[in-house]
This record gives sequence, structure tokens and C-alpha cells, in this order.
Amino acid sequence: MRAPDHPPRTAGELVEGVDSLAGEGLLDDHDLASEDGLPNRPHAGVVITIASLGFFLITLDISIVNVALARIRSELGGDITGQQWIIDGYTLVFAALLLFAGNLTDRVGAKRALALGISLFTVTSAACALAPSTAVLIAARSAQGAGAAIMLPASMALVREAFPDPARRARALGVWAVGGAVAGLVGQPLGGLLTTFDWRWVFTINLPVCVVMLGLLARVGASPKVSQPFDWPGQALGVIGLAALVHGLIEGGHAGFGSRSVVITLLVAAASLVGFVAVQAKVPHPMMPLDLFTVHGFRLALPVGFAFMVGNFGNVFVMALFLQQHLGLSPLQAGLVFLPPAFFSIVSNLVSGLVTNRYGARLPVVGGLLAMVVGLVAQLITAPLGLPWLMSICMIPIGAGGALAMPSVTSVVLEGVPAHRAGTASAVFNTFRQVGGAVAIAVFGALIAEPDHMVTGLRLSLGIAAALILLAALNSLRIRPRAQTTA
Repeated sequence: MRAPDHPPRTAGELVEGVDSLAGEGLLDDHDLASEDGLPNRPHAGVVITIASLGFFLITLDISIVNVALARIRSELGGDITGQQWIIDGYTLVFAALLLFAGNLTDRVGAKRALALGISLFTVTSAACALAPSTAVLIAARSAQGAGAAIMLPASMALVREAFPDPARRARALGVWAVGGAVAGLVGQPLGGLLTTFDWRWVFTINLPVCVVMLGLLARVGASPKVSQPFDWPGQALGVIGLAALVHGLIEGGHAGFGSRSVVITLLVAAASLVGFVAVQAKVPHPMMPLDLFTVHGFRLALPVGFAFMVGNFGNVFVMALFLQQHLGLSPLQAGLVFLPPAFFSIVSNLVSGLVTNRYGARLPVVGGLLAMVVGLVAQLITAPLGLPWLMSICMIPIGAGGALAMPSVTSVVLEGVPAHRAGTASAVFNTFRQVGGAVAIAVFGALIAEPDHMVTGLRLSLGIAAALILLAALNSLRIRPRAQTTA
């Protein structure tokens, strides 16, 4: 393929002429960087700051809310189902709209889509803070998830534009992931501290961060666009399928999976998801192009993202409730239990890019996932002792391992697809991640719903998470190793 006669200006031109073997991970990123010599785009530092802040907010609004659930329930009423929906209302809409958001990012440009997502996140955060009832809070949280869904693929696509060099992008993604790690570090203790005064502050704190992001975004240049129609049938089937799946899992845990309404809901979910795949195979402009699944690295990354969220977010959800409702800790005390593992996750995030560039993605992905398995099994064994300090220690390999693995997996996703598909590819990957989180909260919430059986439910939840992550680690051994290079 002939390279363009002018310097590359669009995302598509940035990858034009690159050897097709790079898409399958057969070429070393160092070799590609040396061959292409692609510099960072103007304001690349601003872009990574915005993307990190966005990931910070997206992650914060799950972690910070977990320790506030008990206080929200005491003020607004409700039961364990309501607590599950406060979390899953956010993650469900987040997952259901990510594919649409990826298409929107490609269509209107990453910068414009990110501005829209930040604005929506700002308004809905204010609505959450003002919610007078659990039902209104769940509705506002769901709308907040829509804002987060637009923010994530847009910010990742903006990073892809700003760092076309694969090696520099891997390091930038490590910095980007620190946003989530910092949210994990401060989310639980900050949520506990704010909840001590008023749980509504856990949402109000988003507002100044959103204002800063919008101010920084104004300094970034316009993004390239890809003109294509939206896949409305696919979007409708995707939303119905995912909503019915999560609703059926949550209600099945309480009403029983033999309940007629639950069976019907799950059948609707199955039919909608099958219909979604059929539509994607036929429409000219699918929101989830099925040919993405032919890319080796992309295909391997999806189960990793799903299993990680089951182990990470599912663990945080059940542990936050266990620490407060079973062991009687205050929100602040429960939040402090999560502080040591979150600190180690920041270190792992910073190291991840360096390890990936030196050894390839397989080592940090497999090693990180196995560390998570060790931590989950340790928690499973020690949970009956009811010692918060021991639980905190057991969570260290979970946080550190996940933080080591996820930036490497993200770099595999972005390197395996052409630049003009970056928004869509990241949306598909993060859809699998968020579905994993939503399913974990639905299933694990049902397992710990009975106070008399909370320890048993907790241990079963941890065992399920450990098994899934172990399978993902074994599957990740198929990630192609990086070719040896000389310094």
C-alpha cells in the first residue's frame, strides 16, 4: 500500500502503509516505532490528563458509592435489591451504550464526543446528589452511566490519536490507567469520609473535576471523523438484551430462577442477544463489526476484561457490604480497608507500561491475573476469621495484579485494530468489562442477600471470581510473545 504524499493528518492515514502483520501482533512495537517514527500530537500531555481524569471519575463513581450503600439505604429505604440497582443501574447502562458510544466517537470525532459525555456526566451527578428517593437515585445513576459510556471510548480514541507511536502509547496507557488506580485508592476512604457527613457528597465531588476536564478539552485540536450511519436495530437489541439479562439475574437471586417472570426475562435476554449478533452480521454498518473478532489479540482480550471485572468490582461490592453489615464497621473504617491494595495498584499501573514494552503483553497479563487468583483464594480462606486487617492484606495481590494486567490488555486491543476503529474496538472491549461487573454484582448480591448466610455467600462469590480469572489467565497464555530485540 502506498503511503500518502503528505504528512498524515487523519487517524486512517496514521496507519496507512503499516505492515498488516502488526494487526496480528507478529511485529514488535519497537520495530514499528523505529520504522514509522510517528511523533506525539500537539497537546498530547493535555490529552492524557483529560483521559486520566475521565477514567478517574468513571471508576470513582463505582468505588466511592459502594461504601455509601448502607447509609443510602438507611436514609432512602429499600433492600439489597435496591442497593444492587444503585450500582448496576450505572454499570448496566454503561455497558449497554458503550457500543453506541464507540460508533458516536468515530462519527462525530473523539473530542466532540468526549465533551458531550463530560457534560452529561456533570448534570447527572448533580441529579444523583439531589435524589429524594431510591427510585430517583437509580434513575439518575442510570443516566450517569450513559455519560460514562460516552466518555470512555472517546477518551481512549483521543489517546490513540495523540500517541500514534505504539511504544509511547503503551506508556501513556499506563499513565491513563493510574486515573482508575487513584480512584481505587481514594474512592473507598473518601466515600467513607464523605458519607460520615452526608452521602450526597460522593456525587457532588464530581462537579469540579468535570469543569476542569471541559476547560482542558478546549485546548485540544479537532478529531477526525468517520461518516457512517448508526446501527439503530443493533443498539435496541443490545440494550434490551443486556437489561433483561441483568434484571433476570438480580431478580432470580431473590424470587428464584424458576419464577415465571424471571424465566421470561432471561428468555427475552437470550433472544435479543442472538438477534443482536444476527443483525451485526447483516447490516452494512454494524455497531460491533464481527470482523474485529478475527484479530488474535482483540479476541483474547475480551475474556480477560470480563473476568477482571467479575473479580475486581464484584469483590469490592461484596466486601464493602460484608465489612459494614456483617462486621459492623463504619463507612470510613470500611473505606480504609481498601487503602493498601489501592496504593499497590498505582505502583503496578506505572510499571505495567514498562513491562509491556520490554517483554510484551503476555507476561504482565498472565502474571497479573494469577496474582488476583492468589488474593481471592486467600480472602476465601480467611474471611470466616472476620479480621479487617487480614482482608486488606489479602486484597493487595488483587489490586496489584489487576493493575498490572489491564493496561497491557488495553494496549493489545488498540494495537490490533486500525486507528479509525479505535473507538469501536475500545467500546466492545469495555462492554465485555462492564457486563462482567454487572453480572458479578447481580449474582454476588443474591449470594450474600441473607444475613445469616453472608459468610457462605461471600466465600462462594470469591471462589467463582477466582475460577473465572484463572481460566482467563490460562487462555492468555496464547497471547503472542514479543520478538526479542537488541537495545
